[in-house]
Formats: sequence, structure tokens, C-alpha cells
Amino acid sequence: MSKKRIAILGAGPSGLAQLRAFEAARLAGVKDLPEIVCYEKQNAIGGMWNYSWRTGLDRNGEPVHGSMYRYLWSNGPKECLEFADYSFDEHFGEPIPSYPPREVLKDYIMGRIDKQDIQKYIRFECPVRWVAFDDDTQKFTVTVMNHKTDEQEVEEFDYVVVATGHFSTPNMPYFEGLEAFPGRILHAHDFRDALEFKNEDILLIGSSYSAEDIGTQCYKYGTKSVTISYRSQPLGYEWPEGIKEVPLVTHFEGDVAHFADGTSQSFDAIIMCTGYLFHFPFLPDELRLQTHNCLYPANLYKGIFWQPNPKLIYLGMQDQYFTFNMFDAQAWYARDVIMGEMALPDLATREADEQKWLETYAKCVTVDDSIDFQAAYIRDLTDATDYPEFAVEKQGDILKQWQKDKAENIMTFREKAYRSTLTGTLAPELPEPWLDVLDDSLEHFLNLAFVQPKKHKKAS
Repeated sequence: MSKKRIAILGAGPSGLAQLRAFEAARLAGVKDLPEIVCYEKQNAIGGMWNYSWRTGLDRNGEPVHGSMYRYLWSNGPKECLEFADYSFDEHFGEPIPSYPPREVLKDYIMGRIDKQDIQKYIRFECPVRWVAFDDDTQKFTVTVMNHKTDEQEVEEFDYVVVATGHFSTPNMPYFEGLEAFPGRILHAHDFRDALEFKNEDILLIGSSYSAEDIGTQCYKYGTKSVTISYRSQPLGYEWPEGIKEVPLVTHFEGDVAHFADGTSQSFDAIIMCTGYLFHFPFLPDELRLQTHNCLYPANLYKGIFWQPNPKLIYLGMQDQYFTFNMFDAQAWYARDVIMGEMALPDLATREADEQKWLETYAKCVTVDDSIDFQAAYIRDLTDATDYPEFAVEKQGDILKQWQKDKAENIMTFREKAYRSTLTGTLAPELPEPWLDVLDDSLEHFLNLAFVQPKKHKKAS
């Protein structure tokens, strides 16, 4: 009997989690592992954590995947991002503050990957063009464009894991008069450097995490003023002078934006913080997940398996309070099903389970409810596998405190310190106010955090 073949689409955090799940089984002595091929559009692993100056199209003419910007810091406590099998203490050798900048987080992510030889499974610069399923053979045909050979490749697989993410295709709305706006108009996806907007009046449309984070970044690096225009409700923080919230834009006249409350103001630039579209142009309708950004997308059993055809697996398609450990929990569960360690129930039973979760989700009213819901979802997955034990409920408590810290002061919450649920280590406080730390490089942050560089082996 021939080996099962698995295609993993994407080598970002979700795709890497699936690769690691299989590698963990190999290291545990499992012999009959499937053959795995991971297709990655970029030329490196990391997905969204790959920072690039490029916007629009990459060097191969493919849409740029990443939305990472230069001065991004974690907007949630690192204690809730900590891998269950690889602590921050293990990676850096000493405790670091709870809110690291992007270079530091990327270094941590890569450090775990470097401990396992999984790059051998990945084919870089190979965006997927089409996936089809044959009812007779019960196999998928996957067509990819290999930009390294400039040829299309077609291969057959028993399972396909979609790990391409859902924060890369911008949702770009239109407002009357935009076409005559004389300044820069961009989506948060194309935002790269806050210094571009120094001494400018900027308008952010949308009241999501993107607006919150880009607004505070631009304020930090010298923007003259930040105005956040919301559709339904404001973020509601006590903003410093120079940041304000107003109702939704109604229309533009030249560089002047008019708002629903009757006010108006001229701006130098507009940044659309209006979210992303679930976009799978490589999937036919019968295989394509169609949803909005939520904690439990419909038509997925356990939030993972495509109900009409559970050989198609989606990872990381949820809105996220928890991230890396949730991807791992999904990947371990998917691995055990693929390898026959766990049998899926029939469609009626799967749909009943999905309905139960959707009904529970519908009862979520507060942010705390949503955090508890996602924690319970992760616990449901990890209880069924050998994924390393971690205190997801305690991490949920940290996330609830994080919400309170932000409400207390949106400009200083990154100066708070939390205790690791893995090691018990209390993070040191950021030694300087976050607003004053303009150099957020790996080396400067680690020196700032009193981590001795000699103890830290930089991930390659």
C-alpha cells in the first residue's frame, strides 16, 4: 500500500504547526509517516512574520502576502503566544519583557523551527494555482507555479491542508470623492513605516486592532494628528492629545473628509484599517470556505475539517485571541486523523458537533466570553491528542487582564509584565516607556531588557 501524500499550502505559523506535528510524531518513533510537500509562495518561512519593504506585487508578480510593518510590537502579552514545548526563557536564556517587537518575536518563532529539520519538506516560491478533487480516485490534484523553474507542477495528494491565512487580501471600501483625494490612500496591508507620515494629519478608517496599532505607532513616530473614523462604535480609549475618534466618513471634497456627525477636516493621507477578505482563488466553490472573521467559521468540523469533504483541512481560519498554540492544537488533531489514530464520525454527527459550538458562540456577549470560548475550543482539541499540556485557561486570564490594561491606558499597556504559564517566570517590566523606545531592533531590545547578548544565540 502506497504512502499517504499530504499537501500543506503555506509555511506561515499554521503550516509550520502542521509540519511540526508530523515531525513530533517522527521524533516520538512513529515509522509510517505520510509523504509531505509544503508549498510556500514566499522565499522564506514565517508567513506574516516575514517583513518586506515590498507592497503590491512581489518579484515574481504574485500579490505580496505580508502585512508586517517596520515598527510593529506585539499587541498582546507574549505569555499568551508561548509555545507549549518551547518557552521564551529557553530561547533567550533570561526573562524578557511581556511585549517584544517583531524582530524579537520572529527570532523566537524561528528558534523553535531551527530545533527541527522541517525545511526539507518546503518548496519555496511555489504559489498554488488550483486544487481539484476527484470523486472516483478520492484524490486531490494540486497545481502550483514553481517560480524557481518557471514551470507549473501538478501532483496528486490524499489530503490538502489550507494554511494560507486570512489576513492578506485587503477589504478596500469606497467613499464618495476618494478618487479626487490628493494625498496617499492605502490599506493597512500596505502600511510599512510610520516615519512616512511624520508631521502629517492622517485619517484611519476602521476601528479594529489595525487602527489602534497603526494609530499609536504613527503618534509615537511624530505624526501631527491621528483621526480614527469608526462605523459602528469607537474603540473608546482615553487617547492622548493628537489622537481622536469620529463617526464614519460620509464623503470627501478634495483633501477634506466629512463625517456623519457633521464635522470635517483636511488630511494628508488615508489608511484603510477595514479588515481582510477570506480569499482562496485556488479552490473551486465546492471546496472553498466562505466566511467572515469570527471565532468559529461554519462548515468546519472542530474548526478544521471541511464538512462536505473532511480530507480538506483548514488551519488558523478563526479570529484569534490565542494564536500559536491554537494552530498547534489544530495541527496535532489533524495529524492524528490523517494518520488514522483518530476516526472522524459521520457527517450528521460532525454537523451536530459544529452546531453545538455555533450555539455556544452565539451566546458570547463580552470579550471575556469570547476569550473563554476560544480557550474551551483549544482545550477540546488538546484533550484528544498528545500535544504538550499547557494552561490555556490561565493564558485566557492573562488575556482578560490585557483588555483591562489597554482600557486603563492604551499608550502604556506594553509596559505591563505577566508571569509565564509554562515556567512561572515573571517578565521584567520594560525599562523605558514604550513611547520612548524608538529603536526596536533585536539587539537594542535585548540589551534594554538586560539580557546578556552572549547568552542569546540568534536564530538563523
